[in-house]
Amino acid sequence: MLRLLRLLLLLLLLPPPGSPEPPGLARLSPGAPPQAPDLLYADGLRAYAAGAWAPAVALLREALRSQAALGRARRDCGARCAAEPGAALPAVLLDAPDSGPGPAQGAWERLLLRAALRRAECLTQCGVQRLGPGGAARLRVGSALRDAFRRREPYNYLQRAYYQLKKLDLAAAAAHTFFVANPTHLQMREDMAKYRRMSRVRPQSFRDLETPPYWAAYDDGLELLGRQEAGLALPRLEEALQESLAQVESCRAGCEGPEEQQREEEEEEGTGGQGGLYETIAGHWIRVLQCRQRCVGDTATRPGRSFPVPDFLPSQLRRLHEAHAQVGNLSQAMENVLSVLLFYPEDEAAKKALNQYQAQLGEPRPGLGPREDIRQFILRSLGEKRQLYYAMEHLGTSFKDPDSWTPAAVIPEALREKLREDQEKRPWDHEPPQPKPLTHWKDVLLLEGVTLTQDARQLNGSERAVLDGLLTPAECGLLLQLAKDAAEAGARSGYRGRRSPHTPHERFEGLTVLKAAQLARAGAVGSQGAKLLLEVSERVRTLTQAYFSPERPLHLSFTHLVCRSAIEGEQEQRMDLSHPVHADNCVLDPDTGECWREPPAYTYRDYSGLLYLNDDFHGGDLFFTEPNALTVTAQVRPRCGRLVAFSSGGENPHGVWAVTRGRRCALALWHTWAPEHREQEWTEAKELLKEPEEEEEEEEEEEEETPSRDPSPEPPSRRLQRVQDRVGKPPRVREEL
Repeated sequence: MLRLLRLLLLLLLLPPPGSPEPPGLARLSPGAPPQAPDLLYADGLRAYAAGAWAPAVALLREALRSQAALGRARRDCGARCAAEPGAALPAVLLDAPDSGPGPAQGAWERLLLRAALRRAECLTQCGVQRLGPGGAARLRVGSALRDAFRRREPYNYLQRAYYQLKKLDLAAAAAHTFFVANPTHLQMREDMAKYRRMSRVRPQSFRDLETPPYWAAYDDGLELLGRQEAGLALPRLEEALQESLAQVESCRAGCEGPEEQQREEEEEEGTGGQGGLYETIAGHWIRVLQCRQRCVGDTATRPGRSFPVPDFLPSQLRRLHEAHAQVGNLSQAMENVLSVLLFYPEDEAAKKALNQYQAQLGEPRPGLGPREDIRQFILRSLGEKRQLYYAMEHLGTSFKDPDSWTPAAVIPEALREKLREDQEKRPWDHEPPQPKPLTHWKDVLLLEGVTLTQDARQLNGSERAVLDGLLTPAECGLLLQLAKDAAEAGARSGYRGRRSPHTPHERFEGLTVLKAAQLARAGAVGSQGAKLLLEVSERVRTLTQAYFSPERPLHLSFTHLVCRSAIEGEQEQRMDLSHPVHADNCVLDPDTGECWREPPAYTYRDYSGLLYLNDDFHGGDLFFTEPNALTVTAQVRPRCGRLVAFSSGGENPHGVWAVTRGRRCALALWHTWAPEHREQEWTEAKELLKEPEEEEEEEEEEEEETPSRDPSPEPPSRRLQRVQDRVGKPPRVREEL
């Protein structure tokens, strides 16, 4: 009966037919207390399933409003009650220095519990004022619903309901909001493409209705800094920092919700089922502290991403002090660089900048110090970490410290070794191996004119390098002509010039070394280009081995001349990639960051390379990501003679941005340490491309050097027929870069 009354009430609140829809997803009933989000959401899904689109929209919007109101009320009430006179605990309960005999036995217990009761009374009264009768207890939300709202699932239903109601702008806004947090959702990707093709949907309709405002300020500030507009960037960077800190506070307030909200974490965190009064109090408090410590990481994680922006708060302070210095605000620059040093006291770049600012100011400024908001943040965080590490050492709880700046002195000595071992087990968190110095590279450089453009550190990863000068413009032209001639001869290898297996918006053509040799032997392509293909592949192998594996031989395992061409008329509003993110020798699982080295992956591949032939196209850049397949860590623009070489494992997930105009050609190569996986076709292609005189001379040398061998070797004509028979077999489909 209650649900029926709620449904009737919301129907009355709907605007009459033909009336304009309020902008965005605004609240339906200003001033009305929020209803239980879980019941509203369940009723909204029932209405959606029944095809009652208008009631479904009303119920789902009200569920979103109630959920947001509950979060705001918890944050505001927590801040208000903490600021009330007498809310602070007595100093004797806060580890103050001992100033004499402590209180009588049991007095600390009365003080603590009385303070807790007063805080509970304040929070209850505030909740009733903000949320209506029953307060927050009436609006408790289970973990399943919290997860659904975190994934923005209501917007998925809303966009379809709005579409049925012919409200396309609102449908596009809801779809975009869901897609931002779920970028791998294939159905929504298709829906978004349809909305963009609709003439009645305005471009400004594609807006995110949920992302916190600090991300927009953060991105604007970075963009303005990149354009050397520090004066314009400063207000946006400061806004981003202030809003980030406010979001952390909002998250921390949510950590103090009802205890049943955190029950699913008890087994994972090792804090549940401890029994008595003090054990229960301690267990709940530990869960609150653990939740609070995760808030910075949650704030630093963009919607739809699995991992936070590294060093989110310190990196904002670094950009702030640099921007202030650029516009001459040296006092503010010092304030922010001193704040960086609170996180990392031994940061050489920050110390150098501090000395520079002090020298420019010319006189001591005793009043200058770090930002007060950052100082208070760090003091509070360190106090919580000490309590968590104490519980970890003495109560057997667990704690995964999310911060790399935590001083070692905070961690009990008995825990440091174990924590160090645990840290080393996470492959994407440890410091990448030190790249070889440039002097070493000069020692092993084997080709004149080849230069190391970027090493692993500059590419923000491990075992990556960009080298230029491997091909001259004439050689690039010769290989491009080879690819063109082979395509015109109808000899496209692998995918036969059809649409790419990775995207319907491009054509894909490939040529193996053996096919090139066969076509050259038949006169369909020039033999000079086919020979250059062999020579260049060996050139790349030599350099890759010299740079990455000088003490262990590498063998070519597969060589492929690949061209991707944009299909005209199919590039507008395109949203997919030319090649999705993947690793070359393992199956990447972005959700866990694991990469499984098992079939169908080519597990024997150890190093990969891309040698580019041209740059006269749009898009098509190679990019590397973190193991989540979302966070881009580096990007490389193709150009003639540029080689990108890297190890083939899960440490180097990579993909290719869409080619939206023109034709992108590159030589893709994979190398292996395993001789049994050496590319046999390369050897056979070399045999095919030999001149008759070379073959006769080689046979004579073999007869002279190995007189004990069979005096009747296989004649060249029969060997050629065997190679041609092999070429005639259906090619094995391979994954390409």
